[in-house]
Amino acid sequence: MAEAKTKETNASVDDFLNAVESTVRQADGKILRQMMEEVTGKPARLWGPNIIGFGHYTYKYASGRTGDWPLVGFSPRKAKLSVYLSCGSKIQTQLLAKLGKHSMGKSCLYINKLADVDLDILRQLIQESAEESRKAHA
Repeated sequence: MAEAKTKETNASVDDFLNAVESTVRQADGKILRQMMEEVTGKPARLWGPNIIGFGHYTYKYASGRTGDWPLVGFSPRKAKLSVYLSCGSKIQTQLLAKLGKHSMGKSCLYINKLADVDLDILRQLIQESAEESRKAHA
């Protein structure tokens, strides 16, 4: 069975964030880090080479294969901030409608810069996602 490529590491989150080229993306990453640490109560950890995650849960596929993933996380990618959330509940859908300029993938919220969104709504989305993941994978 193939091993997961994205795993929690001991690499320095500070070094990773300080190496982000765009000063806007770097500053937004530091804000997101603080927000996610406050919301989850978990320290930032680097997952793989470029995802900053907070806490974790173990998922299990129908095949029996299991893996670990952060409760919430983000990556300050070159094109956009990728925010990893579980966004399936009714309240999350309502919050996304009020968030501001963004796009969505399956479990990934894409934001160009934090100035484009309401940070209070983003904090609520992160809180809802962390709670949903904890409940679903308890």
